Amino acid sequence: MSTFSQKLASMRQGLKDQVTKFKNKDFMDAVVAGCAIVAAADGKIDSSEKQKMAGYINHNEELKVFDMSKVIERFNHFTSNFDFDAMIGKAEAMKPIIKFKDKPDVARVIVSVCCAIGAADGDFDEQEKAVVREICRAVNLTPSDFGL
Repeated sequence: MSTFSQKLASMRQGLKDQVTKFKNKDFMDAVVAGCAIVAAADGKIDSSEKQKMAGYINHNEELKVFDMSKVIERFNHFTSNFDFDAMIGKAEAMKPIIKFKDKPDVARVIVSVCCAIGAADGDFDEQEKAVVREICRAVNLTPSDFGL
C-alpha cells in the first residue's frame, strides 16, 4: 500500500473515531442530564446519588468508556442550572435527552440509569418517579415498562 493510501486510511479512521466520540458525548450528556434531573427531583442533590451515578457509569460496559472527570464536570454543569432555577435547570437537562427520542434502545438505557439513580438512596420516591415518567414521555417510551 502506498504512503498516500495509508494516510487516507488513517484519516478515514480518525474521522470515524471523531464521529463515534461525538455520538458518545451526546449519549454521555443525556445520561448525566437524566441523573441530574432525578437527583434534583426532591429539591436537594444527595451525595449518594452522585456516588451511585459515578459507580454505575464506571461499572457499565457501555458507559465506562467515559472519562469520569468529564462525567462529573457535566453533572456539576447540569446541577448548577438547577441551583440557579429549577425550571431552567430541568429544561436545559432535558435538551440532550430529547435528542434520543427517535432511538428507543438508547433511550431505554438512559431511563434505566435514571431509575437506578432514583433508587440510589434506598427510596425511589414519587417525585423522582414523576421526573423519570416525564423523561419517558419526552423520549416516547412507556413509563409502565419501567415499573413507573
